[in-house]
Amino acid sequence: MSSRPEPPQRPAVRVTVAQLEVGRDRSANLLVVRDALRVAVRARADLLVLPEYASAYDPRGVGVDLAEPLDGPFVTALQREAAAHGLAVIAGTTVPGGEPGADGRPRAVNAVVAVDARGALAGVYRKVHLYDAFGHRESERLAPGPADAPPLVLDVAGLRFGVLTCYDLRFPESARRLLDAGADVLVVPAAWASGDLKAMHWRTLAVARAIESTAAVVAVGQAGRGVVGRSLVVGPDGVVGLELDESPQVRTVDLDADELRTVRERNPSLEHRRYAVVPRT
Repeated sequence: MSSRPEPPQRPAVRVTVAQLEVGRDRSANLLVVRDALRVAVRARADLLVLPEYASAYDPRGVGVDLAEPLDGPFVTALQREAAAHGLAVIAGTTVPGGEPGADGRPRAVNAVVAVDARGALAGVYRKVHLYDAFGHRESERLAPGPADAPPLVLDVAGLRFGVLTCYDLRFPESARRLLDAGADVLVVPAAWASGDLKAMHWRTLAVARAIESTAAVVAVGQAGRGVVGRSLVVGPDGVVGLELDESPQVRTVDLDADELRTVRERNPSLEHRRYAVVPRT
């Protein structure tokens, strides 16, 4: 029997950050996503990262009306494009099937899909921490994912990308679980709600997760009404290498695997940990 070759090891892994503005029109959103895919392909990226709710978004709230199954148009389009171009994709979407809320009304699930460079659906992360804060009630429309689900980590060209989404960024134990699963890079698709101090929180938390994890952080925000945008890529030493403003933009960066190893050798804080993370169910 023949075996598939191991993914190539590269000195740098190229990542395209797509800070997109999308709305309720799924067909229009797919056109926006395809434009970002074309930019990533021209840049010869290994990985494209799209924001949370890239399939459809409403700043008033996202629920079952904007959900579509994993075999629906959005995810299958990502799989086709990934296979055609040898490009891995991480993207936020909303899927049906969440448990009803306390009022009995149906809820969806906020999910992030990871598609590998062969076009296979490598994994799905269902958001654990729902945004019931700062006046928002995400749990009225969405059901949480299981806290004890295996972490989602995608191997891309020799680096391992662990997936969080949006509000999860405020919970360092979520990042620790991904590190324990072998993540080198934390990927955070988000639609980070705007408001007093919110942009500052977003940046500060992304930098903190990088420093305490000695991991790179790729935090990709959505642009548009009610969200901050401001995507950023942070090195494992906490240095911000890319930072966008509020407008829709697509940019490409290289993540240096050697830099990651050097930082972890100089700052072996992960080896010095004395406590484990145990999910609370």
